[in-house]
Amino acid sequence: MFARLVLWNLDGSSTTVDELRAYLRDESVDAFAAVPGLRFKAWIADREANRWGAWYLWETREAGELPMPSRARELIGKDPDVSEWFDLEASVEGDFSEAAAMLTRRGLAFEPPPD
Repeated sequence: MFARLVLWNLDGSSTTVDELRAYLRDESVDAFAAVPGLRFKAWIADREANRWGAWYLWETREAGELPMPSRARELIGKDPDVSEWFDLEASVEGDFSEAAAMLTRRGLAFEPPPD
């Protein structure tokens, strides 16, 4: 398996973390659920540093190089600042107490907005 890190600095972009979060909830998560060869994708953000990105886990590197259903480049207005591939050396799921074992549809994009 292969892992990929993609990261944007949003400085200079007209798109915000909040707008990208809505894009995840309304479009992107569902689209990526049907991508062949994708084992896992986690979207990540660092609001303080104004960064946005994703961590992917692919069955093969070839699968990760196929066209993807993403409009992130279009919304952000540029290519990612970081796009790197890694070999997956090992993986594990720890001992967790949450009742639902699946990682699908977790994160801030699926939590109620703050009052």
